[in-house]
Amino acid sequence: MHYFQYRNNELYCEKKKVIDIAKEFGTPLYLYSYRTITEHFDKIKRAFSCLDPLICYSVKANSNLTILKILVERGAGLDIVSGGELFRARLVKCPPKRIVYASVGKTEKEIKEAIDYGILLFNVESLPELVRINKLAKSLNKKVDVALRFNPDISSSTHRYIVTGKKETKFGMDIDSIKHIFSSWDNYSSINLKGLHIHIGSQITQAEPFIRAIKRVKNIMDELAKDGIYLDYLNIGGGLGIVYSEEKPQSAQDFADKVLPLLKGMNFKLILEPGRFIVGNAGILVTKVIYIKDTPIKRFIIVDAAMNDLIRPALYGAFHRIEPLRKRADVFEKKLSDIVGPVCESGDFLGKDRELNVKEGDYLVVFGAGAYGFSMSSNYNSRPRAREVLVKGNRTYLIRERETYQDLVRKERIVSI
Repeated sequence: MHYFQYRNNELYCEKKKVIDIAKEFGTPLYLYSYRTITEHFDKIKRAFSCLDPLICYSVKANSNLTILKILVERGAGLDIVSGGELFRARLVKCPPKRIVYASVGKTEKEIKEAIDYGILLFNVESLPELVRINKLAKSLNKKVDVALRFNPDISSSTHRYIVTGKKETKFGMDIDSIKHIFSSWDNYSSINLKGLHIHIGSQITQAEPFIRAIKRVKNIMDELAKDGIYLDYLNIGGGLGIVYSEEKPQSAQDFADKVLPLLKGMNFKLILEPGRFIVGNAGILVTKVIYIKDTPIKRFIIVDAAMNDLIRPALYGAFHRIEPLRKRADVFEKKLSDIVGPVCESGDFLGKDRELNVKEGDYLVVFGAGAYGFSMSSNYNSRPRAREVLVKGNRTYLIRERETYQDLVRKERIVSI
């Protein structure tokens, strides 16, 4: 569900014609729908309302400050993975007790900053990390709450680069490591072991892998309870998939209906970490056709957006639906085409083998670009990053200015050697 819809062959974002926004702000352009963001957050909140969970939006999916502020003001917490994301959380005044902090490589500086801010939980990924947090908390004369990230060794039908719950990945700890930490609890005098955390991957469209993972972590909690150890939090992560093309992902309510029976009756606070589910279909990438290049092999539609703007197709082989902003009334030959950018890489494409009816100067829209779009963009080939614009009803808001050439070199020095 999203609020990008065609009316009389013109694409609208909520009540605004996208072609008008593209002409006003230029391209490449990331465009977001306020209503889609807020309604997706509300869907998860309603689906799990019987447990009153803490819903920590996954900042890495899209870290724009305005989007974070919208969600925090709606009651969301934040799932962060770096000191930079903590800095963003502080800028939007996210209450510290609504912040959870994952990442396998937290530095001393990052840990100290999070302790100072008083975050709710560190999601601890390894024994060495636990030892370091304990040491730093002791040096700061603080007592720190943590959840241990359990790797349940669960496979899921998603790209291997975004599977995080298999034992061969770098994430979390196996069951023996978890049990060892609890059995040696007294070694960590500056830590409160408060919960368990799982996160098995991203863009997962079915409930079954989640169910298996939750059952495994619940078994650990049951064993701990037999020893008189009762945890305050269970964090079941994120990873809910969305529609990019032909996927048939579960709704928030479908997901809740399948996992809630496993969770009801347990005395803990549930934490969820959705990201893509909230913002994925809330954003599009708008780009302009620069050239149409016909070769003996195929047609290339060369646009002004590139892999530095949206790397998912090159990195994951991800499919994004691509359509003209304005569906043409005049009919001319459709030809199977690759949509490619100006970057000097053969992997610089947004879509391959698409039938499109466009010509030079037309605009194209890449759907499903709200998650891991701008947040993974770069300045490769010294290309300034795109503008970001938010639409609410019939109003537009510039939420990130386009970078300039001066921005590209702002931190560099020309040194005489």
